[in-house]
Formats: sequence, structure tokens, C-alpha cells
Amino acid sequence: MSFFSITKTLFGSMFSKTAAIKLSQLNNHYTPHTRGHVENDINACIFCGLCARRCPTHALDVNKQERVWAIERFKCIQCNCCVEICPADCLLMANEQTPVSPVMLTDTLTPNA
Repeated sequence: MSFFSITKTLFGSMFSKTAAIKLSQLNNHYTPHTRGHVENDINACIFCGLCARRCPTHALDVNKQERVWAIERFKCIQCNCCVEICPADCLLMANEQTPVSPVMLTDTLTPNA
């Protein structure tokens, strides 16, 4: 008897419409305490490199000579360590999540001349 109930469930799930919702269809509401992604006010950055040294996943790269700040978005675990250590207060944790992408994202920032 249990074989028939399992078969009924199996065929019912194979030919019915999925109950899953695509993430792009959701209207996400983020609370003020949501950790989304790191943003940098690059014109206020002093390129000291403390954020890169403090990052547990080594997602940040700071080059003081070339004045370049880079972050690998998919390595970042949104731990907020870089934001807490920044002496210039140019880093902040935005509420929005990193956009979905099929490729690894590296954002490279340089100050405006």
C-alpha cells in the first residue's frame, strides 16, 4: 500500500507546477541592521591598508603607491571587520545585497582626480 502512495506523490511532484519563487521576483525589504555589502567613499580613503590586513577572507586589496582599492565581492563574508578598523571612516556596510552574477566580481576603485 505504501508503494502506491509514494508513486502518487512522485508523479504528483513531477507533473505539477513548482512552488519555488525566483529571487528576482521577490521584493526584498532590508532592515537597518542588514549586512549587505561594503561600500567605500574612495575620495576619503587614505589607503592605509588596515582593512585589507584585518579581512579574514583576504577579499580586499589596497595598493598605496597606485592609490587603488579593490574588493572581491564573492570572497567577502560581510563580517564588518574592515568597517570597524578603518581610521578614515570611509567604509560602510550598505543594506543591499551584492547583485547576483554568474562571474566573480572584483570592484576596483581609484580616487577622482
